[in-house]
Amino acid sequence: MREYKPKNNAQKEVYYKDRFYTAPKIPRESITQDTVYCADVEILSKQVKIVESYIERGTLVIWVEKNSIYTTLSTLKTIGYDVLSELSAIDYLEKKGGFEIFYQMLSMSRAKRLRVKTFLRKGEKIESVTGIFRSADWSEREMYDMFGILPLGHPYPKRILMPDDWVGHPLLKSYPLQGDEAAQWYEVDTIFGKENREVIGAEQRDSARIDRYDSTRFSHLGYEVGYGQKIEEGAEKPQPIAYQEEDGVLFVTKLKPENSKELKERK
Repeated sequence: MREYKPKNNAQKEVYYKDRFYTAPKIPRESITQDTVYCADVEILSKQVKIVESYIERGTLVIWVEKNSIYTTLSTLKTIGYDVLSELSAIDYLEKKGGFEIFYQMLSMSRAKRLRVKTFLRKGEKIESVTGIFRSADWSEREMYDMFGILPLGHPYPKRILMPDDWVGHPLLKSYPLQGDEAAQWYEVDTIFGKENREVIGAEQRDSARIDRYDSTRFSHLGYEVGYGQKIEEGAEKPQPIAYQEEDGVLFVTKLKPENSKELKERK
């Protein structure tokens, strides 16, 4: 058994590490099992240095050096991979000191998929591929917005999801789950000003929050009340619900308490 470590502060740590769970690995197959992929790798290897290549779930995966990305995608486009469907990054700053960058390619004519991967260390730069694929424009902007990675030569280097004055990059594993102080007070500070924080209160950022005494934003199945009606703790009165079907139509009927004559007849 592995050594137990307290998880009191697990959400604020860069990585959540369970003692027993080990992420399963997808099996890798040799490229020799697919003649089309073999030919593609042979053509590409004449232009750039291929660090590693294998087939994963029917998709060819090729690892290249970061300085070869532009040449790699340009070559792949000439041999039939004419669609760049996605590109983004994965944060491995804590484990490996950098990011894994991937480019998802598609050959429409041959119905083949290929994924190009490279590793970008913290502080290093990578070249933009918008000159080859226009679809990379928004994807690279999103990568900058979420991870802070801005490719060199991008035609419009600007955030695409978050406001221009947003602090930090939300998909970094070191980014707080519910945002830092600037994120929690962003709308209040922007619209009303910092001086009104105490008047308005902090933004509720818990997506799983349920307030049983809030009659304006939450339903009260079995304890129905009027919209905006004030509910005091412990003063709720149950209102059982009965379901009846007539001519194929389902009706929901509010019933009186358990000892009512109407309820006994329906039972």
